[in-house]
Amino acid sequence: MKITSSKPPYGVYTPLVTFFHEDESIDFAAVESHVRRMAKAGVAGLVLQGSNGEAPHLDHEERQEMITRTRLTLDSLGYEQIKLIVGCGAPSVRETLRYVAEAKAAGADFALVLPPAYWAPAMTAAVVESFFSAVAEASELPFLIYNFPTVASGIDISSDAIVRLGKEHPGTIVGCKLTCGNLGKLQRIWSSLPEDSFAAFAGKSDFMLPGLVGGSNGVIAALANVVPKVHVQLLNLWSEGKLEEGRKLQTKLSNADGALQKVGVAGVKAVVSYFFGYGSGKARRPLGTTSVQTLSEEILGPIAEVVELGKVAV
Repeated sequence: MKITSSKPPYGVYTPLVTFFHEDESIDFAAVESHVRRMAKAGVAGLVLQGSNGEAPHLDHEERQEMITRTRLTLDSLGYEQIKLIVGCGAPSVRETLRYVAEAKAAGADFALVLPPAYWAPAMTAAVVESFFSAVAEASELPFLIYNFPTVASGIDISSDAIVRLGKEHPGTIVGCKLTCGNLGKLQRIWSSLPEDSFAAFAGKSDFMLPGLVGGSNGVIAALANVVPKVHVQLLNLWSEGKLEEGRKLQTKLSNADGALQKVGVAGVKAVVSYFFGYGSGKARRPLGTTSVQTLSEEILGPIAEVVELGKVAV
């Protein structure tokens, strides 16, 4: 299927967490409160059903309802311009394409696709590259390649492969999210593909500013669930050429992100609930539940510092 699409707009993207009730059903009221806070903070888009959204724990119907409700919430608040990138990765081409079709029908703008990782020993570089080509040939949405070895059996997609795929499928493969943290890879991809049609994203707050220097199209970062305004502020400082101020703010984000990475997905939700009054630290088993009361000051302190910054960020 031939798609001609522009890349996702430049900006901050929040990989949205999914809140659950105690019985593990989705807490849509909390999700909608979260979407509202993200939109008001000035994000360019939301990433649904990524690793932070517990994608493997959601069934097809839940995924569709999450997309539909998120789109309706944004539109009802006048934020029609905010884009939705939806995780659609699966072990097979067939299942991935089903997720893509369902995401499109529910209101997604872009898909985000992990490499297949179940049969890890069989997933050679050539097999992984052929997987993305096969998805691109039939996808109903433009999509980003998601490189996150931690959740993909250690599979790390090379810059050469991403560049080849971007050149072979322009308008369909329109970007990548690099949670791997390889800034050299980001730089190589940015310099090898047209910046106006391919978006390479740094995938963590920890290296947001270095990523921007290397050509990142903004950032997709878990910490944006907590302090979206601070990420927007750093983006603005970079755009205005205020590098020294940006470095100081990046240090605070790196410290907070380092702390947040220690608490897992449930911990991200617990932190959001503690500081902003909605949702809880409940995840679907086997991830369990986290409470802020169990977190040390070493973890909570750096996060609290950027939360205070977010109250005054413009």
